[in-house]
Amino acid sequence: MRIFSVSHKTAFVVDHCPYMAEPSRQLIECDMLTKSRSQGVIPLAPVSKCLWTCAIECSMEYCRIVYDVYPTKKLVSVWKLELFIAVNYIVSDSEVHILNSWKQEDQNTQQLMTALAAVGPPNPRQDPECCSVLHGLVAAVESLCKITEYQHESRTTLMDTADKVANRGRIICLTNAKSDTHVRMLEDCVLETIQEQNKRAAGSDRLMPIQQCELVLVHIYPQGDETLVSDRQKKELSSVLSSEVHSVRAGRYLACKLNVLVQQHFDLASTTITNIPMKEEQHANTSANYDVELLHHRDAHMEFIKSGDIWTLDHSDLHMAGSTSRDSGLKETVTLKWCTPRTNSVELHYCTGAYRISPVDVNSRPSSCLTNFLLNGRSVLLEQPRKSGSKVISHMLSSHGGEIFLHVLNSTRSTLEDPPSISEGCGGRVTDYRITDFGEFMRENRLTPFPESMVDAACRTPVERAKSQLERHTRYWPMIISQTTIFNMQAVVPLANLIVKDTLTDEDVLTCQKTVYNLVDMERKSDPLPISTVGSRGKGPKRDEQYRIMWNELETLVKAHVGTSERHQRVLDCISACRSKPPEEEERKKRGRKREDKEDKTEKNGKDTEEKGWTTDSERLKGVMEREKDEQSECEIIKDSPDSPEPLNKKPRLDTEEQQPPEKSKGPVSLLTLWTNRITQANSRKHQEFAGRLSSVNNKAELYQHLKEENGMDVHENGKATR
Repeated sequence: MRIFSVSHKTAFVVDHCPYMAEPSRQLIECDMLTKSRSQGVIPLAPVSKCLWTCAIECSMEYCRIVYDVYPTKKLVSVWKLELFIAVNYIVSDSEVHILNSWKQEDQNTQQLMTALAAVGPPNPRQDPECCSVLHGLVAAVESLCKITEYQHESRTTLMDTADKVANRGRIICLTNAKSDTHVRMLEDCVLETIQEQNKRAAGSDRLMPIQQCELVLVHIYPQGDETLVSDRQKKELSSVLSSEVHSVRAGRYLACKLNVLVQQHFDLASTTITNIPMKEEQHANTSANYDVELLHHRDAHMEFIKSGDIWTLDHSDLHMAGSTSRDSGLKETVTLKWCTPRTNSVELHYCTGAYRISPVDVNSRPSSCLTNFLLNGRSVLLEQPRKSGSKVISHMLSSHGGEIFLHVLNSTRSTLEDPPSISEGCGGRVTDYRITDFGEFMRENRLTPFPESMVDAACRTPVERAKSQLERHTRYWPMIISQTTIFNMQAVVPLANLIVKDTLTDEDVLTCQKTVYNLVDMERKSDPLPISTVGSRGKGPKRDEQYRIMWNELETLVKAHVGTSERHQRVLDCISACRSKPPEEEERKKRGRKREDKEDKTEKNGKDTEEKGWTTDSERLKGVMEREKDEQSECEIIKDSPDSPEPLNKKPRLDTEEQQPPEKSKGPVSLLTLWTNRITQANSRKHQEFAGRLSSVNNKAELYQHLKEENGMDVHENGKATR
């Protein structure tokens, strides 16, 4: 089915009443080119265009741009309304001049200029009370009901479905309204005429009812006067008619307004070619850089819009002093830089699109030179302006068959090449994406055809439920393996799969709690975790820090879904309860961290001792004794803790207080002495010390002391008995 948009038909209604002969008060200097003026010569006075001339010039520019960009299938019909005075008649003597028709051979500026020349300017001596623009609006509505060649072709091709061919159009009225009440009267007249013509077209085979019509009223008033008509955005007056009002000063402001309207009506965009080298007329050996603005279809900027790389310039030069933004008609344009042509049209470029262009200021010297340069068979490459990096050539200007086209060059990877590697994506040199997990994620969120009429208990359609599920599954989903810990652990999979559900059962809550208890048991056993060490130096975080990171991430995952239901809150409460350790457990962890720090320090000092060889034996033994004291205290805490397992049975050790430290030796100690003392000290703790050696004097024990005590004998220090 072929659908015709509102832009298929555009009817211009230009008011030709006497008040349109008023001057616009935009002065044009006629004596500005005179270099020297003789004595006594009176300079030429500046002239001013009338409102009618401004309206005709701007409307013709509107038509020229449309004909340049859309040479076919976009039709423009221009109407001129002229009312004559008749005796005893008010409206019957009126005459509407039709300048062209919907036929393709009439769609050109030459046809319109010839017809306008025959009409002539409005007569300022005519009685304005006998004039009204209503007759032109009525004729425009009647014209929109007529069938164009393309509509007739579609109706005859579709045959049985001919009634599905749409009839839409737009009416642009250039007039000088008296007030807002006058504007509302014009809108009511157009609406009534559409309703009457639709009834008439319903019973005719040569007419089509109007399904949609846009009325654009442009109120023109001279410069220096206050406007009596207020601007109004697009407003729906009925199901078939919408209206908008623009109040614009005559002259350059009217030209800018219609330039903006033609871009809005026909999906056009602006591109400014900068740094065009051109030779000066007066100095042939010098050149200057100029800018030329071009209009084309908006799709030529589609690559910029997708990638987000777009450069715009505001036409601030159009914003004159004392004017408003409403009058200046500021718009945006994409800036492309001229690239010195080094190729000819014979070379082929990989283009993704070609669009006709139309210069904004067609009569200017830069536009004329650029047009002639391209029509002579040359091509111009255009690059994106960049502050740094290599230049990117994105567009090319070239002519084909006497028409100039803006070609869009492929500045990214071609679809004909091999697919890019994952490291060339938006993440840069990132390669550890969770590709396998993402594939599983896509399988869990596949869409299937489903009747839309079937809703759940919450009155949600299938598409709403699918969006809700996708939102829940992506509340917390790290994309990189090194950024997550819990999603790399097989033990957390049951909880991660259940917590994203919309509702949880009691069995699901019990499964999540079991998963949390398993993690607590893993922490108690100090099982290693899959912590990524990419980009970090050394051994990575310690075991306690690893579990702290794991618990924080698990809590973040559950908190993202805690508001779903009450059972989700129970899972979070279980995690919070397991994370709060008893004081004995915290003390044990603190001592463990302290012991690890001391071991690292002792190991470092041991290396220094082996290198230097002057560390004393007493200092080493002091460190060993302090470490053993900490281990003994830790064993007592673990034994007293109800959550800790029973310690392994070990052989009793002697109290370190009973050990006599060896005497300090003068001078350096040999490596053999250090090693012998260490082995002896370690072996002495592996068995119960002999009682006689404990009570000996100078390592000499007296035997059979109880017999000597019974006989009344004393023992001296040297071991000899006395009476």
